[in-house]
Amino acid sequence: MAESILLDTRRAAKADRAGIERRQRARLADMVAFARQHSPYYRELYRDLPDRIEDPCGLPVTDKKTLMERFDDWCTDRAVTLEAVEAVVDDPARIGERFLGKYTLYTTSGTTGRRGIFLADDRTMAVVTAMMLRWIGGWLSPGDILRIIARRGRTAMVMATGGHFASAVAAARLKKRQGKRLEVLSAHMPMTELVDRLNRFQPAMLAPYASIAAMLANEQEAGRLAIHPVLLALSAEGLPQAEYGRIARAFDAKVGNSYAASECVFMSAMCGEGWLHVNADWVVFEPVDANHQPVAPGEPSHTVLISNLANRVQPILRYDLGDSVVQRPDPCPCGNPLPAIRVQGRSADVLTFRTPRGEVRIAPLALSQPIEAVRGITLFQIAQTAPETLELRLQVASTANEDAVWREAETGLRKVLAAHGLEQVALERGGDPPEQGHGGKFREVIPLAD
Repeated sequence: MAESILLDTRRAAKADRAGIERRQRARLADMVAFARQHSPYYRELYRDLPDRIEDPCGLPVTDKKTLMERFDDWCTDRAVTLEAVEAVVDDPARIGERFLGKYTLYTTSGTTGRRGIFLADDRTMAVVTAMMLRWIGGWLSPGDILRIIARRGRTAMVMATGGHFASAVAAARLKKRQGKRLEVLSAHMPMTELVDRLNRFQPAMLAPYASIAAMLANEQEAGRLAIHPVLLALSAEGLPQAEYGRIARAFDAKVGNSYAASECVFMSAMCGEGWLHVNADWVVFEPVDANHQPVAPGEPSHTVLISNLANRVQPILRYDLGDSVVQRPDPCPCGNPLPAIRVQGRSADVLTFRTPRGEVRIAPLALSQPIEAVRGITLFQIAQTAPETLELRLQVASTANEDAVWREAETGLRKVLAAHGLEQVALERGGDPPEQGHGGKFREVIPLAD
């Protein structure tokens, strides 16, 4: 199975858009039929639908809350139960263990609600491997690959530890195979210790969260960090577009970025033009408005619906992921025919203010755009700390003037607030840098409810 998936992935990389769409339609029809046959939840949900579905718009929308509430009926393997999987995820000593001897088990950090528990079958993991090879082939030259091999593929991962997060599970599995060639470091580790560990290990490849990479670039520019990776493979969060170039220059390395989710860990990867290309041969990706209707390319979506076309143990079909994206309206100059997107933030991060006129809601994109335009900001976070108070936390490049950067960011953010009739909202300068969540990641916008 793995070999056939790898071969098809190579062929798909050379296919035109029509060839990708044919694969997608056939795989969607196959996944819907499988879910109806083996999942009591989907059998009930799809009982009135036509026998064959090739268009995702014909399917009802699902979400994490609903699927977790119907966990036992959602899973297609009758031996999988919520009680059994919770016994594993509540035990840190079992991170990376194969559930029932055949499934990969991981969780979300639960920053936007109830914890999600996800299983991946071997078919899914074969797709993950094939996609990673496709991404690396796009990021690295043959010479780069030889340089990595010459350094025995030494890899450092900087990620959330202590939980069954997807990255922690992957690290536990890789550690068994690579041993001392893999260094696993906690995203919560003090920066001085992180720098010291990396200096001693000298990785050929570095795989941090994107926000951690921005901080490590600061350390490299300051001379405290002195490593020479061939590739930085970033994940988890987006950064201001200019940051990717700064990180590449700081390390004199190639930088690749991927956007994914626990529900679909092979979703997309970044090209040389800075756009994320969705792996549409294995995932259906629908940018939609608040009523789940399609939005035009070039327009920010309210959310995105995904259908994972690989995972049969837990079918993810027309699933509301909660992320706002913009799809590129024209062909990407890089030549990749796969849909190109940029991620704008989470729809769950919409800020709500109460005024005499009623509620005023501001999407995260509207708040983040003026901040991203300010040169010198390497990381930022906007937190609603009170009903009418925002705190702006900035991490500023060492070469920038912090006060000047703050004033420009403050001016841009106040203009957004004024445009929404929210002049009364107080804007405070955070004394601390952006804060990590439990899963080691940074959220750019944090509503008061959190």
